Amino acid sequence: MASLQDQYDDAMFDFSMGDFSACVEKLEAILVEDARDFDAQLSLGMAYCRLGDFDRAIAEGHKAEQLNPQDQLVHTNLSVFYMKAGDKAKAEHHGLKARVAGWKGDMSAPPAASPGGDEAPLQMADAPKPEAVRLTARKQPEAGSDDPES
Repeated sequence: MASLQDQYDDAMFDFSMGDFSACVEKLEAILVEDARDFDAQLSLGMAYCRLGDFDRAIAEGHKAEQLNPQDQLVHTNLSVFYMKAGDKAKAEHHGLKARVAGWKGDMSAPPAASPGGDEAPLQMADAPKPEAVRLTARKQPEAGSDDPES
């Protein structure tokens, strides 16, 4: 049997190819094995949304919210789902929660280590500073002169 990550990758391939029904089936199988798989839960809501089943998308989105209540993408997705379902008030509520979650995110903190722990976090490259450039003013032509360089 393929690992959960391989199953998830396969489901996301189906999603990217527009086969949302196959994606839903595979994501639900993952969640049977691991009901706390946040990525599978989050993606399942979006797959249902793409199928046009907004009520189910909302239900799955709230399950993802229970797993990670402060996640910005959870609330962004719920905002989209509620808007498509016609509930503007709840869409705005989750849109605001997404913005607040984004504000709370510490963008200066280094990314978490990978599950295997063998990869170094991404960092900005140490590039040399560009050489300073000095700008000089061009001489303005005198009034009545035809020569633009004079």
